[in-house]
Amino acid sequence: MLPSIPTIPLALTLQALSLLLSPAAAATTVTFSIPPSPQIPNPAALPPSTHATLTTLGASYAAPLTVDNTFVFRNVTSGSYLADVNCATHGFAPLRVDVIPVAAAAGADRNSNGEEEDDMSLRVWETFRGNDWENKGEEIRPVTAGRVFPVKVLGSKVYYTERGGFSVLSILKNPMILMGLVSLALFVGMPKLVENMDPETRAEFEEQSKKNPMNSLMGGPQPGSNPMGNFDMAGFLAGQGSGSKEESSETGSKNGGKKGGKK
Repeated sequence: MLPSIPTIPLALTLQALSLLLSPAAAATTVTFSIPPSPQIPNPAALPPSTHATLTTLGASYAAPLTVDNTFVFRNVTSGSYLADVNCATHGFAPLRVDVIPVAAAAGADRNSNGEEEDDMSLRVWETFRGNDWENKGEEIRPVTAGRVFPVKVLGSKVYYTERGGFSVLSILKNPMILMGLVSLALFVGMPKLVENMDPETRAEFEEQSKKNPMNSLMGGPQPGSNPMGNFDMAGFLAGQGSGSKEESSETGSKNGGKKGGKK
């Protein structure tokens, strides 16, 4: 007698088939392209190591650069992804990609090959590093009906700084050189200015220069004289000259003499 073959319930069989087919039904294809631009006139000249990545929590996809300057990600499940293009010579703007499942309606649309379209919706935005994930930029529209989204190039990468050559202008911009030139101009120009003064103005200028105690300090002490002898620092800082001090002392002595005579 032949041994009996164990039977599997129909409900369990259908459940297992649905689990096997669910990843294929809940996956789609995401395609990015590099259009020609002033920064990259010929995208085909990019290094062969150029590739793009789609990353999210618990999942990651990678796609190389194809001959038609596209990155094709297949079997992408639903979720919110960060799209990055990694290139050694140029930088690209990151993108946020949302793969949203859509309930398949009865009599779903079919493509030109007679195959049923997938039930996933794609939306792509510009995103910004270091900001909140919900801070989305401008939405990127597909360039063709085949869900091909363009990526934006930011510019070429520069790894080295060019050494600056010798420049006379850079030397003249030095603050120490500028201060020296101004001092030289004053040193040469002041005597010329004094020579062109009229006699009265010149005599007044020389008289004021003699009364200024700072001139004796800057010019050096004279033999047998003390330049700090009659200099009052507090009065000088307060705006009072030596003449006002002598006048006040003379006034005090006169008043004292009168009081003494009355006594």
